[in-house]
Amino acid sequence: MLSIGGRKSPLIWAVHLSVLLLVVIWTIPTAGLFITSFRTADQISVSGWWTALSSSERNAVARTPDASTAKEVNGKYVVTGNVLQSGGSVAKFGWSSLHPTQYDVGQVAQLRDGTTLTVAKDGTYQWANDKPFSGTRRIFFTAKTPPSFTLDNYVHVLTANGMLRAFINSLTVAVPATVIPILIAAYAAFALAWMQFPGRSLLIAIVVGLLVVPLQMSLIPLLTLYNAIGHATVVPDSSLMGHVLTISGLGLHSDDGKMIGINPKSYLGIWLAHTGFGLPLAIYLLRNYMVGLPREIIESSRVDGATDFQIFRKIILPLSFPALASFAIFQFLWTWNDLLVATVFLSHQQDSLVMTGKLKDLLGSHGGDWEILAASAFISISVPLLVFFALQKYLVRGLLAGSVK
Repeated sequence: MLSIGGRKSPLIWAVHLSVLLLVVIWTIPTAGLFITSFRTADQISVSGWWTALSSSERNAVARTPDASTAKEVNGKYVVTGNVLQSGGSVAKFGWSSLHPTQYDVGQVAQLRDGTTLTVAKDGTYQWANDKPFSGTRRIFFTAKTPPSFTLDNYVHVLTANGMLRAFINSLTVAVPATVIPILIAAYAAFALAWMQFPGRSLLIAIVVGLLVVPLQMSLIPLLTLYNAIGHATVVPDSSLMGHVLTISGLGLHSDDGKMIGINPKSYLGIWLAHTGFGLPLAIYLLRNYMVGLPREIIESSRVDGATDFQIFRKIILPLSFPALASFAIFQFLWTWNDLLVATVFLSHQQDSLVMTGKLKDLLGSHGGDWEILAASAFISISVPLLVFFALQKYLVRGLLAGSVK
């Protein structure tokens, strides 16, 4: 934007600075999560990710082995060991929890029982006495740990039992749950955009209204409906007389393999659930895009004798690819990262868990392995990132099309 004098308006700089600030605000947490994914549990618990490149201090405690194992050295009975388990150096030490940093490294501490304790900078200690003694001793110390990074968190997640199966299950859920609503919404959007029929405006209003319905409100009635369909009493007819009805696989089957109902705890159930939840946004987005397409192309095709289906397949769909790609990104991201719907509409057996459910199980019921959260997050988003970067050039164009008339 240029001013009358040919200079850039100050508003342009304000916009650029605002965009830069927003990028920084969104990037910092992501960078912190990425750095955290390569740190050990001890480092994460005692210091923030921004200190990852500097040494960190932590207070810790170690216990000596029983003094009955002491060896005689130069007329003294000595117990030796090292308080450090993963490198670093000791700055202070003490033998009481009231004074954990009472002594400097190398200083000889006189204990109440007459023994002496010395801790070196590298963590080695000597607990000594002039005569045989017994018992154990706690050593309190302050350690400086140098910056270090590890791949253990990623190895722990990737080598977990059943992770490959969970990855395949997530793809099995996400891909059909992305393709099915796109196919249905494309037909519906074309009809609402270019076909004249009674009640069209009312249908558009209903679609817009469904955008604000919370997903959680529909889970219970939808699952109740699926259960009712799956366990419905089938009225015997000539094709079902004498057959045994069972629920297995994707639905309710007779013993001759004929499917007559839906099993809610199946992939078919979750595909239909994701389709229903994603259709309002898909129809709204695609309809707004299709309305903005040149009317002359549609009218010329009709003059040439093309049917509505031919217009839709040969003209509308190719021109609507940016909008289709935009919705595909959103739908795939949502279905891939979903845990709530998968928990409700899939069984809780290990062979049916999606990645989000498997990662939740890895943490345990009490969150014992919480240090793998950051690594789990980046492993989980790897596939959505590939989808996003593959289709991102269509994202803005598809979202903005039809927004301004």
